[in-house]
Amino acid sequence: MELEIGKVPNELLEKIVFSNITYKRDEVLARPGIGEDTGVMDLGGELCVVSTDPITGATKGLGALAIHVSCNDAATRGAEPVGILLTILCPPGTTEEDLELIMKDAGRAAGEARVEIIGGHTEVTDAVTRIVISSTVIARMKREHFKGYQGISSGDKVVLTKWIGLEGTHILASELGARLKEHITQEELNEAKELSQYISVVREGLLAKNHGVLYMHDVTEGGIYGAIWETGEATGKGVTLYEEKLPIKDVTKKICHILEIDPRKLISSGSMIMVVPERNADALLRDLDKNGVKATIVGEITHRGIESAIGDRKVPIPPPGSDELYRALQL
Repeated sequence: MELEIGKVPNELLEKIVFSNITYKRDEVLARPGIGEDTGVMDLGGELCVVSTDPITGATKGLGALAIHVSCNDAATRGAEPVGILLTILCPPGTTEEDLELIMKDAGRAAGEARVEIIGGHTEVTDAVTRIVISSTVIARMKREHFKGYQGISSGDKVVLTKWIGLEGTHILASELGARLKEHITQEELNEAKELSQYISVVREGLLAKNHGVLYMHDVTEGGIYGAIWETGEATGKGVTLYEEKLPIKDVTKKICHILEIDPRKLISSGSMIMVVPERNADALLRDLDKNGVKATIVGEITHRGIESAIGDRKVPIPPPGSDELYRALQL
């Protein structure tokens, strides 16, 4: 069966990828799984948190995106990024100027994330038709901050930082600007492009670990619907998403309306899901707000069922498919 563009579906990850990872080591504390953004290893001191990600849906701002998406995964554990490895695959025809722009972008973003680029690989190859970057982050976390999900219970609140569709809006504005300018103003287009400034979730991840947060997951491919479904899968709990509470920028609504795509299924690096005990939710929201991070309670943990609540009606949220970003870029 031919695979769709985008992340491999979760059932195939279970069937083909995870099932073939059979050798285990005692040092590994957190292993691959649906809704898991990181691996965690005990190397004898502080815990080592690692994650890797490619940048495939964008052609502009690649260097910064590569840094931030990997650091964001580490932040879901409340871990501090220390080093990052970059693999850059360039198609024939790539210029020195192209490569320099990527590395200037990456260097600036690394400074913002306080992470050092410690190695990687760079080559020109006809195996790719456009530049592809894969980044691997190495982060550290104190042993006492590593938790399983056993403490999650019905009634715990689901907090979302910033707005849905963040990264997707930025990419669509950057890639399809000429087309969108026929329908939105230059100011709106600039606003959409500038959403890249919100892509990092490292700050909120480090803040959240001080408020008894039980689970964190950054909202990437599949959008908020995909992230909520993966949250239920990872924690083994039900989740109800309050549809009317979802924060969304007006420019995201406009762009998604123009392109006839669903912002709830649009990639959203820059947003973080946090599951927190109800008693801690208000303090978490206040601390995030004090540090300049918008946050909203958008749902709660339940006994069973992964659902979206629209008024009095509840609709099951299905497993995520191909992200709306790819559909929009192919139109």
